[in-house]
Amino acid sequence: MMNQAFDPLNLLILAIAVVVILRLRSVLGKRTGNERPPVDPYATQRRAEKPQAPGNVINLPQRENATENSASQPPAEPVWTGYAEAGTSVAKGLEKIAAADGQFSTKTFVEGAKLAYEMVVTAFAQGDRQSLKNLLSREVYEGFARAIDEREKAGQILESRFVGIDKADVTAADLKGKRASITLRFIAEFISATLNKAGEVIDGDPKQVRQITDVWTFERDTASRDPNWKLAATDEPG
Repeated sequence: MMNQAFDPLNLLILAIAVVVILRLRSVLGKRTGNERPPVDPYATQRRAEKPQAPGNVINLPQRENATENSASQPPAEPVWTGYAEAGTSVAKGLEKIAAADGQFSTKTFVEGAKLAYEMVVTAFAQGDRQSLKNLLSREVYEGFARAIDEREKAGQILESRFVGIDKADVTAADLKGKRASITLRFIAEFISATLNKAGEVIDGDPKQVRQITDVWTFERDTASRDPNWKLAATDEPG
């Protein structure tokens, strides 16, 4: 075994290994713990993008800033502000809905209802049943679908162009169990006319703007994860 350790070939390999190690140390150097970190090519850009405090201004901790900002903000207005009078049944109903649904906003609801109104009347005129099904409750959808079926069987065409909504007033609001309901009175303008098979106008005027009043009730289950309201009833204005 000892003779094999001192074999000339083994000694030659050992000598070569020592020479290689010495060369590497001379080129790479030894780690002392004081080496400079590697260069970050994006460091200069990040420093330029980081906002600097002017002069001697000292940034306060975020918690203190948040406390100061929240203290300076005015208290939130009641959910019915701008849509109902204090103490009315509408105001109380909106308050109950907001208590059941912390994300409820009367303004957001009314804007969404106005958009839904335009989508529904447009889809009805076009006979778009799928769009109506997504926006209406089952009972209301069945009524709209029957009207479309009768119009198509008679060979009639409804030409309608939505002009705009003049007013959308909240006339009722309530919460029964988890079921929230809000009624709006829409005053809108349309250009509409119904044509027979021969293309003759049998109702309306394709050139005249008409004002129409609709009273629609929207409902939503406040316990549901679905945030969407659906049209649950349509009434003639009283």
